[in-house]
Parts: sequence; C-alpha cells; structure tokens
Amino acid sequence: MTQKRLWIAAAIIALIVIGGFVLSVPHTRDVVETRALSTASTSAPAVALRDVFKKGVHTITGSIQAPNACTTVSAEAILEGSASSTESILIKIFMPTDTGICLEVPMLVSFKTTLTASAELPFTATVNGVVATTSVL
Repeated sequence: MTQKRLWIAAAIIALIVIGGFVLSVPHTRDVVETRALSTASTSAPAVALRDVFKKGVHTITGSIQAPNACTTVSAEAILEGSASSTESILIKIFMPTDTGICLEVPMLVSFKTTLTASAELPFTATVNGVVATTSVL
C-alpha cells in the first residue's frame, strides 16, 4: 500500500508542477507586439553648421548626432539655383544607418566640406536624402 501512495503523491505533485507551468507561461496570443519605428527613416537629426567665407570659398564645418561611435559621416556641398534665380548652398550629409556591431551610445560626429560661391547664401542640409533642421553658428 505504501508504494501505491507514493505513486499517487508523485502524480499529484507532477500535475501541480505541470499545471503551474502551463498557467504561468505567457501565450503568444496574450503578448502585445509593439514595433519601434525607426527615426532615421522618418526624420533626420538636427545639424549644426559653421561657415567661414574667405576669398570666395565657403569652408563649412558641422556636427550631427550619430546613433553610435562607429558611424561615419561624409558631406558634400553643392550650389543650387542659378545666378538669375535664388541661389542656395545644399549640404548633403551621408550617414549609413547600419554600421555593424557597436555600442549604441549617441555621439556628435563632425564633418567638413568646401564650396566656391558668393557670400551670404542660405543653407539647407539633407541627411541621407531627408531634409534636416539646421542651425548656423
């Protein structure tokens, strides 16, 4: 009789453990899926620019907040418009979105570009083709 009691006790304990496991584990239908939107695809980070004009050459330096320390930034300045229409300087900033495995700590990354143009032209900047907000220092 004692062996039968041990088997019954073991079965009850096993049922309690299995039942507790089934009730405590979340089911896939209970978990709400949230997707984080990528800010790089919808908006561009703010760009700080500084322009030094000397002898017809604009030397444009600036900084942009990159997602991590491994991000490389390159810039190109082009003249938009013509002499008859409103001219402006467009700074195209290229910042790859995926740079591999790196510590995800945002940091300021600097860039520099030059352009021959007349003085006092307005600036616009794009980051990976998206217009960015600029502050000229």
